[in-house]
Amino acid sequence: MLNINDHSRESAGLKYIYPVISRRAGGLSIGINLNVNNACNWACVYCQVPNLVRGGPPPINLGQLETELRTFLKDVTQGDFLTQNLPPEARRLVDVAFSGNGEPTSSPEFEESVICVEKVLHDLSLSENLKLRLITNGSFLHRPLVQRGIARIGALQGEIWFKVDRVRAEGMAKINGIQLTTERLHAALLHCTELAPTWIQTCYYAYDGVEVDDAEQQSYLDLLQKVRDKIKGVHLYGLARPSLQADAAKLSNLPSDYFQCFAQRISALGIQVVTNL
Repeated sequence: MLNINDHSRESAGLKYIYPVISRRAGGLSIGINLNVNNACNWACVYCQVPNLVRGGPPPINLGQLETELRTFLKDVTQGDFLTQNLPPEARRLVDVAFSGNGEPTSSPEFEESVICVEKVLHDLSLSENLKLRLITNGSFLHRPLVQRGIARIGALQGEIWFKVDRVRAEGMAKINGIQLTTERLHAALLHCTELAPTWIQTCYYAYDGVEVDDAEQQSYLDLLQKVRDKIKGVHLYGLARPSLQADAAKLSNLPSDYFQCFAQRISALGIQVVTNL
């Protein structure tokens, strides 16, 4: 049985396609892993990817991606996959999501991969009923092919889940392992909202037993205030699965009252907040 504590990319025995129970999406999510070499341009301290390395993905075999997705979707929608592999409360197919073991938009074939998925969903008459999502750190939004791919997702009434864990440069360096300014983050986020419906997703937890400091919290809320009318809302979530990175032992979930207090501060801005602790 699949469960929320295991997002293994190998459970279906496929190269690019893997099923997970998504607590945020609320059911079965069919993941698309373009980063099969466990390479990412970010190095988030809470990442559950084993043997994570810096870099981008190898070339994508689009024919294999299409075949795997088409076959797996047929098994889910026409076979007994749901009853055989999911607990009763999760037996519904909710989305197809570009996620995987690294940043999906780092692939030079990202746009072509979106077109491939679009074709499969159309052929199986799933375009109108199945959400297409991209989970991204937004770092490649300057690339025209990424912009076109995201725009295609938007045209399909899909969604972008845009990672914002920290807003200040020092916080992003510590938590996401990147050198990025608040201004560049803001610009990329705004650009994304212009291309497709966009949610901010934020992993909120304690580091060395301490909650995010007041300055970082306020900078985060200031950013939300600026984009309040552009985004669909915020997914605020805690740690569901153990980190496989060097700082894993320093991470822990916050007490519920701390977590909910921060969620209420976001909600007070007039922004929809979906919480998972």
